[in-house]
Amino acid sequence: MKQDRSNFALQSTISSQGQFELKLEAIKLHAPAPDEIVVQIEAAPINPADLLGIFGPVDKSTLVPGGTPDSPTLLGQVPESRLSWAAARWDRKIFLGNEGAGTVVDAGGDAKELIGRKVAFRDDTYCLFRILKAADCLLLPEGLSAREGAAACINPLTVLSMIETMRRQGHEAIVHTAAASNVGQMLNRVCLEDGVGLVNIVRDSRAAELLRGAGAKYVLDSANPDFQHHLIEALGATGATIAFDAIGGGPLLSQILAAMETVNLRQSSAFSRYGSSKLKQVYVYGLLDPGPKVIQGNIGTAWSVAGWLMSWSLQNFGAETVTRMRKRVTDGLKTTFATHYGTEIRLPEMLDPELVKRYARTGTGEKFLVKMGGC
Repeated sequence: MKQDRSNFALQSTISSQGQFELKLEAIKLHAPAPDEIVVQIEAAPINPADLLGIFGPVDKSTLVPGGTPDSPTLLGQVPESRLSWAAARWDRKIFLGNEGAGTVVDAGGDAKELIGRKVAFRDDTYCLFRILKAADCLLLPEGLSAREGAAACINPLTVLSMIETMRRQGHEAIVHTAAASNVGQMLNRVCLEDGVGLVNIVRDSRAAELLRGAGAKYVLDSANPDFQHHLIEALGATGATIAFDAIGGGPLLSQILAAMETVNLRQSSAFSRYGSSKLKQVYVYGLLDPGPKVIQGNIGTAWSVAGWLMSWSLQNFGAETVTRMRKRVTDGLKTTFATHYGTEIRLPEMLDPELVKRYARTGTGEKFLVKMGGC
């Protein structure tokens, strides 16, 4: 590969005055160091976390095309009331894409054996080429396409980290919200394989049917008038005292904690004015609802609500556990950890305002894949 070969990468900027710009920027590639590889990126998914990185607090109704036909941009505005949310990124170029996969096309001396192999990797994936440390990449099995491995680094390891967290903290089963998502479907498959109790909470009947069709035993629609009653029953049957919440805002946190407290009190052999002594843990790992997190009602005193990220957890698990988890992921990318996409688009189409309306909408079966080359 020529040292001065150009590369195009998607990047967004929010100014201190609230002006938003999304564009493809030309950047240069340097020659790889001995421990580095050059990856020609072929595919990258659009995850909810990617949308947060792309748009931040931008009012999407203000998005309009800009630039020129040869160098298009997407422009928008952040409302003044939300501008402080983006203070850490004011006037900084943010390169985008949380995960992806492609083919190794060049390498330093220590990694030349990887040329021609497919790898998956994290960060800055909405571009044509990346130079990466070989050790930071996930080597995909022979015969697996970049499309099949594009979502190997986040959702599968998130699922396995949830289960590892549950076990290390002494819980017996899991509650999961927005459970028909790609993460939720993977979590259901792993829990079925491992015999782990799982209470799936969804927001509509279509999502509920999808999970039941995949073998999920406890699937609850939070829009159902009898939701709280069914939640208490499911928690009593599974013994779940830990929840992973992808929604964030609204009253669901309180509903889950209150139901856990009800079950714990029913199983307690003694009365305490402070409620049950068994810890009820809710981890918030998503922000589908950016509104206030409501915590109220009869939830006792033995409870905790905290933020949670897969990457933080992996840092605490140790190398042996992480290696085992990564091996399970690569072995299951066509089965347990397979990701299905509703729509595939090309990288420049991420600047199309009409397509933005579609890929910025989160919903079951609507996952987008960005293709940079042949997959």
